[in-house]
Amino acid sequence: MRRKAIIAVIMDDNNSGDGDRYEASKDYFSAISRAGALPVGIPHVPELVDQIAEEFDGFLSIGGRINFPKKWYVEGDQSQYPPSERLSVEIALMEKFLARDKPVLGICNGMQMLGCLNGCRMVSDVHSSWPDALNHDQGNVLHDVSIQAGTRLADIVGVARFSVNTFHREAIVETSSRVIVAARGPDGVVEAIEVPSKSFAMGLQWHPERLDAKSHPGARIFDAFVEAASPRS
Repeated sequence: MRRKAIIAVIMDDNNSGDGDRYEASKDYFSAISRAGALPVGIPHVPELVDQIAEEFDGFLSIGGRINFPKKWYVEGDQSQYPPSERLSVEIALMEKFLARDKPVLGICNGMQMLGCLNGCRMVSDVHSSWPDALNHDQGNVLHDVSIQAGTRLADIVGVARFSVNTFHREAIVETSSRVIVAARGPDGVVEAIEVPSKSFAMGLQWHPERLDAKSHPGARIFDAFVEAASPRS
């Protein structure tokens, strides 16, 4: 029997509270487990990074609202979120998993980090920076995304368009030659990216862990991620 993949899931801070504890939605862990892997929550301990990158099979960068480096933003912009010990540990983990060509899936905050580590730039408030954009920071709203034909995401979801949730204020607005755009919203906002030089490195602006695993094509990303991370022997 093939060993189950072990997926490192970076924990978030409770920045909406006093910031003294870790938090992460159970939905991330349920989605990974449903897809056939073993999810493990990772604390913000730098000494763990090398061992995790060496021994784990994939890395999931979850949503959150933390202070990113100013150089990741377009000129004149910067993060509006509080600093977090998560940042340095997460950057180190993502870089090491990418360097080893182990699968990386970035969701929301994680997509932005994946993109900016590969030369993209972002804005701190897409609705203010781009007046024609939708208000993407709405927990009870859905909007369509159009999937770019020929991308890995298109192969995974098997459809050209579907509706997604939207919980983000920040967004990537400038992409580099190292990244391809795999999906956009109806307003043109980048909703998914891929790093084609890697075997599996994908970012989604929406939260697939909140989609119905049985009926929604956008939830298939976890099956593809876990399959890419699963040991071959």
